Amino acid sequence: MPSTKGFDKAVGEPDNPDIRFRKRTESLKLPIEEHWHLPQKTKKQVSLTQRLNVIGKFRNSLKKFGRSKSMQEIIEGSRDPDDEQLVQEFHSLLLRDGQLSEKHDDYHTLLRFLRMRAFDMQKAKEMYQKMLTWRGDNGIDTIEQEFSFEEYNKVKRCYPHGYHGVDRYGRPLYIERVGMLDIDALLKVTTVERFVKAHIVEQEKTLNWRYPACSLAAKRHVASTTVILDVAGLGKSNFSKGARDIFMELQRIDSNYYPETLFRLFIVNAGSGFRVLWRALKVFLEARTVAKIHVLGSEYRSTLTEFIDQSNLPTFLGGNCTCSEHGGCLLEDKGPWTDPEITEVIQAFFKKEQNFSTEPSILQDDVHSFGMQNFGKTENSEQHQQIENLLQSILSKQENLEQQLKQLKALTTTKAFQHSSIEILTESLRAALSE
Repeated sequence: MPSTKGFDKAVGEPDNPDIRFRKRTESLKLPIEEHWHLPQKTKKQVSLTQRLNVIGKFRNSLKKFGRSKSMQEIIEGSRDPDDEQLVQEFHSLLLRDGQLSEKHDDYHTLLRFLRMRAFDMQKAKEMYQKMLTWRGDNGIDTIEQEFSFEEYNKVKRCYPHGYHGVDRYGRPLYIERVGMLDIDALLKVTTVERFVKAHIVEQEKTLNWRYPACSLAAKRHVASTTVILDVAGLGKSNFSKGARDIFMELQRIDSNYYPETLFRLFIVNAGSGFRVLWRALKVFLEARTVAKIHVLGSEYRSTLTEFIDQSNLPTFLGGNCTCSEHGGCLLEDKGPWTDPEITEVIQAFFKKEQNFSTEPSILQDDVHSFGMQNFGKTENSEQHQQIENLLQSILSKQENLEQQLKQLKALTTTKAFQHSSIEILTESLRAALSE
């Protein structure tokens, strides 16, 4: 696999941004695993007991999946020092021009747009702004909640495609059987507009749900997808102009608004006819995208198994998975994102962050002292350790409060219950909350 490390600065080289831009334009290096964000939720008031329960679940989740590694490596991700300086410059540029969105201003999102435009600030800025405009015009921030794709199963029968497990690194694996596309049947059960919307919903789910789940399962940062296109049987009937238009629209959306989320694309069962078609199609793709695409014939199994375990490959791709109890591999949506334990961790993590930002409390004040609302933006291991220590302090307070509440409950159920006991416990609880 090509190196993902940044360029090393030569000894005595002047710190000239133009030189750094030129150096990066010479490379088509694959992207590092980028940052993911949990979906934005509507804020609501929650009680102290609810907050304590959330923290308890989060503590148990961390024990299960390994707190120190998931906190630092998964949430922060990898950073190249040279890239980090350029991202800061890009952030300042967008902020100065009033074009920075709070929902999309994290380090790795900005880096993805910079990398897609070879670190050209102005081109990356233009691309970023177009992304924000597109999201606003099409209501992308709420599309998961507002769009319902009732024809999902019917579409799958006309065009088998879907997520199925992970690759050896832990990235989501997405498979399409392009050669089995029945475009006429597809357009009878849905419209092009709804099919495109469904694709966008899946992209949002991948960013907000699949990547976090895969990261927790792999215990390392995951934010790109491995894709397999099976073109066996592809011909004029299932790759008509209408089909090509749909594919090009999806590719345009992915390239312009979800850049640098593709790790590798394997096109398998490609015959001579497809190779001719591929030469025509690739001129419309970004050079960085083309560099990630591998066109393979019928002898593809050894290449796929180098990156993907056989247990995650369907039998029609040389693997040993059938998902027979779910009606086929591409109907199940198999992956860590459907694991109840992992989804519980993600929900607890999100609720913890949400609760810390809803209403004033002693626990929230503790968190503010170290900026835990910017939990994914810690800059070094010292800050991370401070946050770890803070979390332990909060959990200790929770245990103390739980004991006090148990004592109060026990006293209220006994005949020997005295008014003075209530006063003592009340003062004790107040003292615990004020620590």
